[in-house]
Amino acid sequence: MNKPIITRGSLLERAAEVYDFSARLNARAIPESELQAPPVLKPAAPAPVAPVSFAEAPKSVETPKTVVAPVETLAAPVARPAPASPRVLPVPGRQAKVDRELLAENQLLIPGAAIGVLAEEFRLAKRQLLLTARQLNKHEPDKARTILVCSAKPGDGKTYCSINLAISMAAERETRVLLVDADFAKPGIMERLGVADGPGLLDALADPAIDIEKCVVGTDIPNLSLLPAGARTNADVELIASGRTPDMIARLLAADPDRVVIFDSPPALSASPAAVLALHVGQIMLVVRADKTSEGEIRDTVQRLEGCEHIQLLLNSVAFAPGGARFGSYYGQEDEGQ
Repeated sequence: MNKPIITRGSLLERAAEVYDFSARLNARAIPESELQAPPVLKPAAPAPVAPVSFAEAPKSVETPKTVVAPVETLAAPVARPAPASPRVLPVPGRQAKVDRELLAENQLLIPGAAIGVLAEEFRLAKRQLLLTARQLNKHEPDKARTILVCSAKPGDGKTYCSINLAISMAAERETRVLLVDADFAKPGIMERLGVADGPGLLDALADPAIDIEKCVVGTDIPNLSLLPAGARTNADVELIASGRTPDMIARLLAADPDRVVIFDSPPALSASPAAVLALHVGQIMLVVRADKTSEGEIRDTVQRLEGCEHIQLLLNSVAFAPGGARFGSYYGQEDEGQ
């Protein structure tokens, strides 16, 4: 198995030197003050952002050719059509409204809000994932549209990052996102968004009569829908490991050719479904806390997720260093919190 690369960021940089992680992971920094922190009257200063090494990004992108049709000299001018709006497909299941006040309370991204530090961080994170998906699309077009968000242990900010990644990716003009709560023992996606729970993935896996697409919940956030975890069961691992899982994922992808499916899984070192889900996705975003996750835990987690070849690392909870470069200054936030 190829060993992954971890770039930048104290603890993880030392891990890269010790274990020669040099092929598969890319690091991003998410400020500690943005990680599942309770609301405060005055936000803490955002953390610095370490430079990113995009190991799997393509070296060049072919510029599309523009074909111009000949126009007769005396022809009347033709009015240019207005730019097309993103195509929004109706969701066959129920519709729900996401609680924006709850998003703000949990310090999550708010759709349509001004661009700030957190939004820029997840813009960079999703761009790397989209670049990898473009490469995967050449050989595994279905897996190219599936992403697993995981962590080594609880408390690393996995669900927080899953929601922010989904909201950020849903802002893409030609992408619709289905966020799946696959943390079956402790589901939290629906609660954090203020959306009522309901039938979900485990129910559809257990009962062939249930249409998985009817379990999908549409939201008032453009291009974002949700799939609950479903009724809890002691057979969750066996259901995920069954032959129905790849068929179910294929149905979710076939329902919308522009859909990207993001799975929020349990922590890999705490529950076994993460390793099983890794077999069915094209890439993994591994959330690691710089102040908490040890080098050995990173190594063990990567080994457990070896069913997926492409693993990206998102470095979380980076300490703030005064005078260091960080996102937000371009948007007039350089003095905020100081």
